[in-house]
Amino acid sequence: MKKLKLRGKELKRIGYSNDREIAQALNITNKYLKKKNKVEVLEMLEKVKLSPESFLKHNYFRELAELLLGVNPNKKEKIRLRKKAYEFKIFGEEYIDPEAIHQMETAMKLPIAVKGALMPDAHVGYGLPIGGVLATYNAVIPYGVGMDIGCRMCMSVFPLKPEIITTQSNRIKNILIENTRFGLAEFKDLESYEILERPEFKDISFLRSLKGKFARQLGTSGHGNHFVDAGIFELKEKQPEIDFEPGNYFAILTHSGSRNFGAEIAKHYTRIAQQKLGLQGEASKLAWLGLDSEEGREYWKAMELAGDYSALNHRIVHEKLAKALGKKPLQIFENHHNFAWKEKLSDSEELIIHRKGATPAGIGDIGIIPGTMASPAFLVAGKGNEESLNSASHGAGRLMSRNKAKSIFTQTEINRVLDKNGVKLMGGGLDEAPMAYKNIEHVMLAQDDLVRPLAKFYPKIVRME
Repeated sequence: MKKLKLRGKELKRIGYSNDREIAQALNITNKYLKKKNKVEVLEMLEKVKLSPESFLKHNYFRELAELLLGVNPNKKEKIRLRKKAYEFKIFGEEYIDPEAIHQMETAMKLPIAVKGALMPDAHVGYGLPIGGVLATYNAVIPYGVGMDIGCRMCMSVFPLKPEIITTQSNRIKNILIENTRFGLAEFKDLESYEILERPEFKDISFLRSLKGKFARQLGTSGHGNHFVDAGIFELKEKQPEIDFEPGNYFAILTHSGSRNFGAEIAKHYTRIAQQKLGLQGEASKLAWLGLDSEEGREYWKAMELAGDYSALNHRIVHEKLAKALGKKPLQIFENHHNFAWKEKLSDSEELIIHRKGATPAGIGDIGIIPGTMASPAFLVAGKGNEESLNSASHGAGRLMSRNKAKSIFTQTEINRVLDKNGVKLMGGGLDEAPMAYKNIEHVMLAQDDLVRPLAKFYPKIVRME
């Protein structure tokens, strides 16, 4: 039997005009009515719309009825969370802090939430947990996307033997130092890029004030867990997604995002959403903007610009490094997280899928899931598992906070782990100690239903702030 596909425009025809009403109706349909006939379901939902008071004690229409009775189009709506969080799938629950699960539960109480999932690398974040995936109807949550909009992984695999990591160690270190910048540093020799002339800077007044720093930070990487690694790409067997033969190769892997630009966008539009909605407590960090609103459309354009900016930053870094190495890559792999996508799942119409610290893993998606500076990264192919909303983890995930890591680890302990794994570190702090992260092998096992490993990358020379 085919799954029922119900669309928002069909609900609008029977009187549902509020996005939160539509989101609630879609969720009920997906959960309880997906095996029923569409005409029958629409008739039932029309009855609820026409006479919500008759459904206040109904098993699954109750909350929709309460929402309908609470809506007054003539005055500002009072936003109320659902009394009970909608169910969501947790992958690798044994590796996840209960507080991150609690944060996801809060997100699933939002009246715009339709579906959700928690990845095995999940840990506490600001608003939506890092590793949280949330589907909403016609609304975007700035902190559901995150501060570092479009944060990205990018890997260039070169036609070079990995032995150069040992035989030309000093040369590679110098190449990394000369061609990468972190934190507040900037490049002085960049050409003018088309992205600096994007219409968003003219159309959205808020973005104009950010353009100067946007330009100065082109091609640079952030601080924290952002890195440029030189290492060994290990391909054990031929894969259709990879354009070269099995073997070990020299490769470079980078992780960074949209720099200060993305952070300012997240803060600015969250403040607007909070003022509009008046949400209280921890839910205020999940304030949203309707995509039919001017502010919602503005945020979406700004988010897409930040994503393109992040991609360009990586491209500049990889082009500089390839030029310095004197070799063109055999292939470049990349993906981003901390973003929102408009996607259709098999049993629903178009939804807004927020992946905060989660990698797209639909059929045809190629992703990079890093471990730590002392453990491998995995090149993967998505399996298209809709229980995870076609997503996977974006890394190993933190085992503890940065402050805790600083308080319990010493540089001597970190050096011991790095030496054991043959890793040379340039920069980095105690907060990025490999021991502060979950075991990447455990995380990968927990998402065996979500991705198919293609190859591994082993970091050997690590450059951080």
